[in-house]
This record gives sequence, C-alpha cells and structure tokens, in this order.
Amino acid sequence: MSMVDNKVFQKHRHPLKTFSLGLQHVLAMYAGAVIVPLIVSSQLGFTQEQTTYLVAIDLLMCGIATLLQVFTNRFFGIGMPVVLGCAFQAVMPMIAIGSEYDIPYIYGSILAMGLFVILFGGWFGKMIRFFPPVVTGSVVTIIGITLIPVAFGNLGGGQGSPDFGSPDNLMLGFGVLIFIVLLNKFSKGFMRAISVLIGLLIGTLAAALMGKVDIAPVLDASWFHAVQPFYFGMPKFNPTAILTMIIVAMVGIAESTGVFMALSKIVDRDIDSKDLARGYRAEGLAIFIGGLFNAFPYTTFSQNVGLIQMSRVKTRDVIVVAGGLLMLLGFVPKIAALTLLIPDSVLGGAMVAMFGMVISSGLRMIGSQVDLNRHENLFVIACSVGMGLGVTAVPGIFDSLPDTVRILTDNGIVAGTFTALVMNLLFNGVKPETAEAKTQESDEETIVA
Repeated sequence: MSMVDNKVFQKHRHPLKTFSLGLQHVLAMYAGAVIVPLIVSSQLGFTQEQTTYLVAIDLLMCGIATLLQVFTNRFFGIGMPVVLGCAFQAVMPMIAIGSEYDIPYIYGSILAMGLFVILFGGWFGKMIRFFPPVVTGSVVTIIGITLIPVAFGNLGGGQGSPDFGSPDNLMLGFGVLIFIVLLNKFSKGFMRAISVLIGLLIGTLAAALMGKVDIAPVLDASWFHAVQPFYFGMPKFNPTAILTMIIVAMVGIAESTGVFMALSKIVDRDIDSKDLARGYRAEGLAIFIGGLFNAFPYTTFSQNVGLIQMSRVKTRDVIVVAGGLLMLLGFVPKIAALTLLIPDSVLGGAMVAMFGMVISSGLRMIGSQVDLNRHENLFVIACSVGMGLGVTAVPGIFDSLPDTVRILTDNGIVAGTFTALVMNLLFNGVKPETAEAKTQESDEETIVA
C-alpha cells in the first residue's frame, strides 16, 4: 500500500484518543473549508439548496483529497500527515469566472486545472523556477487584495440587501473581527488555530439574539444525500478561465512545496523530487474529482501542519480519521446546512481577518525571501500588484482589444501574474537554484499556526 516506512502508523494508541486527535484536525480546518463555498455562493447568487449541496460536497471532497495524499503509491500521494482543504487563492478567480461567463465555466476550468497538474506533476520542480518568491509573493498579495472588497461587501450585510451598512450589520461584522483579533492576542495553540471558527459561532449566536438567524435551511435539509456529478450542469471551457485557474494551480503548487518541505522536517523524513511529484499529482487528482462533482480546487492546509507541530502527533492514522470524518460530514446535508445560519455580516467580519492573512502571507513571502534592497525586485512587485489591482478596479479598460490579447488582460490575477513573470525574467532572469533551494531555505516560514 505504501512506499513509506510503516512506522508512521501507530497501532497502540487508544482508538478514542486517535478519534479525538482526528476531530481536532477537522475543527482546525473546518472554517477554512466551509467559508470558500459560502463566499462563492453568496457572490454568485446560489439558492439555499445549492449552497447546502456545495458545502456538503466540499467537506466530502476535503476528506477524499486528504486520503489521496495520505495513502501513497508509485503515481500519487506524498504519504505524510497532511490535510487538504479549499484553496483560498482560487476564490476570487472562481467568482470572476462565474460572474463574467457562467457557473459551468468555473468547473470546466477546474477540470482543466486538475488535468494540468496531474499531467505535469513530474515537471513542476522545473516549472516552479519561473515562480520565485518575488513572483509568488506578488501574486498572493494581488489575490488577497482583490478579496478584501468581497469581505467588506459581506460585512455590510451583502451587496444589494435592504439593510446594507446598517448599524446592526456593522456591529456584528466588526464585533466578530475584534473577537478574532482578541482571541489571537490572548490565546495560544489550538484555541488560536480555531479562532475563526469560534468567532463565527459567537457571531451567529449574537445574531440569533438579534433575530437575524433563520433556522429554515437546517429544518429543510435532509439527513443524507448521494453525491451528484455535474450538479450545476455539464462543464464549459473558456481559454481565459482555464489560464486563470492554471496560474492559481502554479501558485498553489509553489505554496504546497514549502509546506511539504516543512512537514518533512517535523516528521523526520527526507523527501525528494519523486515524492513531491506524487504530492502534486494527488492535489491534481483531488482538483479533477472535485470538478466532476462541482466542488473546488484543493491544497495542503498549513494550519494543520502547525497543529501537528503543536501536538507532536506525527502519525498518519490521525489524519486518516480526520479524512473519514470529513467524508462522513459530506454525506449529511443537515450538518452542512448549519453553515447557512451564519449571517452575511458575521461571515464578512471573519473574511476580513482571513483574507487579510492572505495579503500578509504574500507580504511575508516578499519580506522574508526577496532582496528588497534591489530596485529591480521593487519594480517587479510595484508593477505586477499595480496591474492586478488596476484591472480588477477598472475591468472594462481592455474591452476593445482582440480576444487573443484579452486572455491575459481580462482578469486582474492573470494580468498581474503575467506582468510579474515577464518583468522578473527581464530584470532577474532564471536562476537554476531558485526553485528547490529557496523553498528549502524558507520552508519554516510557510507554517501558519
């Protein structure tokens, strides 16, 4: 079954303890897993039934994606205790694709993205050399910046809602944000890891006392459902949408590489390029299967790596339990419907913190791994972030250009990434040692406790 030393599975731990440790991993990643379908649903106007399905299938696919990585073979799976969840960097691209084209184009691009990662998993070690920290950090920063308007739209109560920006909504949204900030200030370890989840729970309880919570979605949801391929219709394909998601895949792979390297040190295991290739293919397979069932792209969750470091439990049996629990939750729509109780303003308050962390993650990459004393690097960052933000803020500026050119200009993330790639090649060229060496030097930086 495995190419990894079987000692990573411990048979002597009490089953109840193993279960509790697995549940702890689920709790640590739960908010990050469900918030992506909630944001996409709210921005694209999904119905209550569609949102419930989306959350349920997302949890199911998180479990499947996790098990694909844990159980390794010669083709896929890195065989280390990693938990996979929705890729945050894919949120804004998916919203943009769904808004400009249609929902089926989202899943067409996700299928293409997954297939791309599967086919080229063995080559990513070489391809990542074109995504040094100055490029990756700029792209992650662009993604985070483009997400903040979405967060504030929710914080106000949802764009277009009658009570948008009302004192009640602002109080709930900023109250949740302040609560999460205080919890991160005065708590440590696991409590800090689930601060967003606790903030959502407290905010929803406060909203319920104010009469802003509707329990109808939970009452209407069934206890069990079967998964349904192509729930939103047959996928459709668009070159711009596909290119956008492939760029997201490259950024995600670069981040996952750092997480894999950091985790290998935590579990005292040496990994090579073949291990990384199997890890990339597992993510690609998870993305492809997610596209078939209308879920989302998946990537390694760094908060769970931080939890492994904190708990010192490094065996895969715990992660297998976590994956099983996520799959079980995915078959129970009534549990998935509980997330629909969260008001937009409460969700928005948490989103400000979470998406702000995406920006800070990009800035951390830049600050810790990029020589900011070089004018060339500053110019790459300035122009790429400026281009990405400009195209996002003024989306119609390139409408008169030919379609072949608009593939690179219709989306702020694509435009910013293309600018960063070209300018980095112009100013810095390609250094052969950039890819793996820099990743190994800075892998500790990728862990978010």
